[in-house]
Formats: sequence, C-alpha cells, structure tokens
Amino acid sequence: MAEIKATDVAKLRKMTGAGMMDCKNALAEAGGDFDRAQEIIREKGKLVAAKRADRETTEGAVIAKVNENAKEGILVALGCETDFVAKTDDFKALANKIADTAIAALPKDKEALEAIVIDGSTIAQLISDQTGKSGEKHIIAAYERISGDHLESYIHMNNKLATVVAFNKTIPVEAGRDIAMQVAAMNPVSVNKKDCPPEVIERELQIGREQAKLENKPENMIEKIAEGKLNKFFKENTLNSQDFIKDQKISVSQYLKGVDPKVSITRFVRFSLND
Repeated sequence: MAEIKATDVAKLRKMTGAGMMDCKNALAEAGGDFDRAQEIIREKGKLVAAKRADRETTEGAVIAKVNENAKEGILVALGCETDFVAKTDDFKALANKIADTAIAALPKDKEALEAIVIDGSTIAQLISDQTGKSGEKHIIAAYERISGDHLESYIHMNNKLATVVAFNKTIPVEAGRDIAMQVAAMNPVSVNKKDCPPEVIERELQIGREQAKLENKPENMIEKIAEGKLNKFFKENTLNSQDFIKDQKISVSQYLKGVDPKVSITRFVRFSLND
C-alpha cells in the first residue's frame, strides 16, 4: 500500500474541498493516484446524493441578479437540508457561482443551467460534489429567467427569498426596488386580475360559494356573493391593486402613476424557500 502523506492529503483537500479523512481514504483506495482519488471522491458524492434523494431541502440560498443593461434577469435557489450548511462559505460560494454563471449565460431552464460547464465540471456535477463534501442533499430548487425593458431585483436579508420585477420602461432604481420589495413582502398571485391563473379564479369562486352556503345565504345570491369575494381577493392579491407597503393609503398602481404615468409592471418572479 502506498504511503499516504499529510501533504498529499492536504493537496487533495485543496483540489476537491472534501474532508481530510475522505481525502486520505480516497488516496489510500487509489494507491496514491491523485486523478483516481478525485474520481473516488466524486463517486462518493454521487452515492451520498442518491442516498439522500428523498430528503427535503428547505434551507439554502435564493439569489436574484439583473444584467448591466437591466433587461435580463435571473432568480436561482440552491437548496440544502439545514441552515448550518447554508451558512458555510463553500455553500455560499457555490450558490453565487451558479447565479453568476446564470446571469452571464442566461440558460432557458434549470436543465440547461445544470448542463453548463465551469472549470471542467457541469453545474450538476459541482452540486453533486458539494453534496459529497457536506453529507447533505443539494439541489437547484428553482430557476427563472425574466426579460423586460427594465428590471429591478430584491434579495431579502436572510437569502431565503428573492424577486425580480420587469417594467415596460426605465424606472428610478429606488422605485423599482420598492416594487420588488412589495412582491417579496406581499406575495401577489399576478400583476393584475387579467393575468390571474384561471385555476386560482375558480378556486376562489368555489371557496366563496361554499362560504355563502355555510352562512345559509339565499341560493339566488350565492354566485353574486362569490363574485364579491373574488373581487376582494383580487384587491388583496394582485400586485397593481394591493395596498402599497410604504403608504397603505394608495395602491401599487397609484404609486407607480406618481413615479411615471406611463410606467407599468409587465411581469415578476418570486421564490421563497419558506413558502
């Protein structure tokens, strides 16, 4: 058996980021061959990932980025199992590397993002490697790409929640950020009622009908009552109609008219690890 020197273990650890004992064992199994030892560590990462495939990833980091001309943006969430791992330097570095790669390459979906090669490894492989190092399941929990005439983003201070909002024209940064914060805080279902998904509308109507029946309302009034409850839902849950969080005497749309009468929100994306 080849002698495994502490300097060799340290060298492999620097190359892979794996733990000292994992590096020592991999070198011993590989007979001192560094290339084979790296393969063993990667294989271990895949094995750990397979064993933990059914674990929940409710912790991690959510990152939103907008490119220099503010016309393209991304939102990516790297998930893990515990807040302890989410706070490690290795995890944060990987999350930021993935986000930086995404805003530079603008892949169309999560699968395309995972296939991008960085320093000889795909992002999927880097995630698997990190799983092997930490012993926890790591996944890309969410990825969204968003385009528009002007974008603003917001990341909540704990990196568990982020948003990107698209506007039809350039808007002052502070105003755009206010809207992105609104989306983060109030979690609207859509920009306005016209954009509200049909299944959401039907669900709210059905809830309204059931409530009216439970209150023993006349049969011929049930549909009208359900429509009234739906309108209340639109006011509270569609972005333009919501009360503006910084001044609840006005709606978001009224706030935007005060910023620029011609500006409007065209789309937004939001993701929270805690939803």
